[in-house]
Amino acid sequence: MTPEPVPLNLQRLRRALMPPAGRYGRVDLSASTGSTNADLLAAAGVGSGFLEATQWPDLSALTAEEQCAGRGRLDRTWVSQAGRSMIVSVLLRPENAGKPLPMTAYSWLSLLAAIALIEAVADEAGVRAELKWPNDVLVNGRKLAGILAQLAPLPSMTAASASVSSTAGPVVAAGPVVIVGTGVNVSQTPAELPVTTATSLAMEGSRTLDRNVLLPAYLSRFAALYRAFCAVDGDARRPLDGGDSLIERATAQMVTLGTQVRADLPGNRSIFGLAAGLDATGSLLLTDALGTTHTVSAGDVVHLRRHDADGARDASGAGDADGARDASGPGNSAKLHCSGISSRYA
Repeated sequence: MTPEPVPLNLQRLRRALMPPAGRYGRVDLSASTGSTNADLLAAAGVGSGFLEATQWPDLSALTAEEQCAGRGRLDRTWVSQAGRSMIVSVLLRPENAGKPLPMTAYSWLSLLAAIALIEAVADEAGVRAELKWPNDVLVNGRKLAGILAQLAPLPSMTAASASVSSTAGPVVAAGPVVIVGTGVNVSQTPAELPVTTATSLAMEGSRTLDRNVLLPAYLSRFAALYRAFCAVDGDARRPLDGGDSLIERATAQMVTLGTQVRADLPGNRSIFGLAAGLDATGSLLLTDALGTTHTVSAGDVVHLRRHDADGARDASGAGDADGARDASGPGNSAKLHCSGISSRYA
């Protein structure tokens, strides 16, 4: 029996994450929500004709105590129990020196978030986690968390916005906006999880279950990694702050690499092969038995499971079943072609 969750403290989160201590332009908290991704997109005015970027700047975060109508990759649903999960969405305006990053960089944002989460869990919780491509976070083969990145529709110059422009000055065109939603099982017991292949920090013996500690730890690492990635123009092959590149940091954490996997694609198609690495866009490179290399993007894959000669799958593959859960996401925004979570997070 785990203790009752400590409620999120908005003022404490803001002190840790906003200037002068942190990098976030805005941090908000909802007691209950349908979807933090959908809420963040709506609040930022995406698709309304113009954006008030000063109100919702780059690195704006929205967290919630519970979520009842989240949607994730492949439009699967997710419902959280009040206080038991860490739910957060971050609004990003990826650019470097005023110039938007190339669209190929956006596919890395969910993997970037997974790396930040793995590092935060290790440092603050004392739990060793791994990345299952494209962006599930596992502990001992069981699903701890999932991440969903979504590209918001670009605003258009509508008649209404043109009218505003004529009376209040020119409307500044907004660059692309990406929402990265993350969900982590924190204090659930085995009986509170929907599948046996899910886990929580409590089940893994975490040093702390206080989300007021865990959430800033994750978001601070995410912001630092994100800003470093922007500083190299979103090139995953370039060193970050003089250290390893993003592609090197991702592959170092990936449990998927070096294993035989089956990638299930739309239209009942499958590719079998060795997970050999990642390309510059974050897509998975699979080498089949004939030596042919196939490029599989997260936006195309339906399931990715470990495969052996008997057709068995790894335990984490069961996390893709109907009982599993997902990170939040709106139903009306475009999914990033090379981003998304491997089914649902549990």
